[in-house]
Amino acid sequence: MKYTCEKAEKSQVKITLTIEKEDWDKAIYDAYLKNKSKFNIQGFRKGKAPFNVICSQYGKDVFFEDALNIAISKYYPEVLSSEKDLHVVGDPDIRLNDFKEDEIVLDVLVPVMPEVSIEAYKGIKVKKVEYNVTDEDIENDLKRLQERNAKDVPVTDRACQEGDTVVIDFSGSVDGVKFEGGTAEKYRLGLGTHSFVPGFEEQVCGMKIGEEKDINVKFPDDYTEELKGKDAVFAIKLHEIFIKELPEITDEFIKDKTGEDGIEAYKAKIRADFDKDNKRRERDENEDNLLNAISDKTTVEIPDAMVENEVTSMIQQFEYRLMYQGLKLQDYLKMIGQTEEDMRKSYKETAYSRVKKQLIVNKIIELEKIEATQEEIDEKVKEQAESVAKDVEEYRKTMDPRQLEYIQNSIIVDKLFAFLTANNIME
Repeated sequence: MKYTCEKAEKSQVKITLTIEKEDWDKAIYDAYLKNKSKFNIQGFRKGKAPFNVICSQYGKDVFFEDALNIAISKYYPEVLSSEKDLHVVGDPDIRLNDFKEDEIVLDVLVPVMPEVSIEAYKGIKVKKVEYNVTDEDIENDLKRLQERNAKDVPVTDRACQEGDTVVIDFSGSVDGVKFEGGTAEKYRLGLGTHSFVPGFEEQVCGMKIGEEKDINVKFPDDYTEELKGKDAVFAIKLHEIFIKELPEITDEFIKDKTGEDGIEAYKAKIRADFDKDNKRRERDENEDNLLNAISDKTTVEIPDAMVENEVTSMIQQFEYRLMYQGLKLQDYLKMIGQTEEDMRKSYKETAYSRVKKQLIVNKIIELEKIEATQEEIDEKVKEQAESVAKDVEEYRKTMDPRQLEYIQNSIIVDKLFAFLTANNIME
């Protein structure tokens, strides 16, 4: 085997891999050993026909595909082992260049870590984001606390109206045929929540307990493929009507529901919590704005493989979140009328931005020689041990190497953004 390497477009390297006759013959024979059990040739028990007999009857080409895979799986890793400067970031694209009796030539296009050229990452003006806790934030939190502890009080002397909660049976049909998911009994519906098809809740308003009626709705154009844009009829029966009775906000109520020592103590606590969350939002958004500004001054050719890998990671993360809600990805895609390919396309722009920013972060860390010292790592380990009330040394023994790597990386990233914040103009 012999090979050459040359740069190709979009952060790729082209490896021209030549498999010479002796190596190709060996790959062909290995393919024979792998597949001989499949051949049933007269005069031989199945799987026992010699190599030359199979070749004389079918030709060596019968083993071509498997031989090619065998050769690639052997020689491609050998090339990567020899070319230690190649930082491969995705699967190779392998194409047959030439096929002769005494050799095979393959073109192997390999995506590699791209070169990053940053025009500037210091002295850049970036608009500073700030979030302040308002009295309205505090009052809204108190209202949510009231809502969570509200009681449903039955109403029997009037028709239902917006703001009520009703208990209904419903059965939906299109052109007289019931559709999947369109029927339920004793369903609790908040009127005014707009959780159903447009026009549904508005037509329920005005019904009285025990009343039955049909309502007409039209499914929106962005609904599921089976129902979008279609007219439907729902048969409704109303069983119960409730209104929410909100508790009074008193010191006793606060103590009972939150454990805080009265209204003012609770307000002080939630103000501190809001402030902490705001500081986190400010930090995240300011750091992202800094990276966006640096990204505008950065040139890099990102191979498609890196973007596709990030898209795959994003979809996997979304799939995990769906699992916690009891949903499968394919069921979710069916509900919104999309395919996984549609989802991949919609994620590409964000994935590209994420990859570019990560490359920028890595480049600045390299340029500024930002590192995590052993003392800094030890301090973080100590903090984690104390948070779970464990002895530091005992806690360290239970740590996975990946945990230490995560701590090291988080320290480096924190130091990077401290450096960027100090060396750019936030106003």
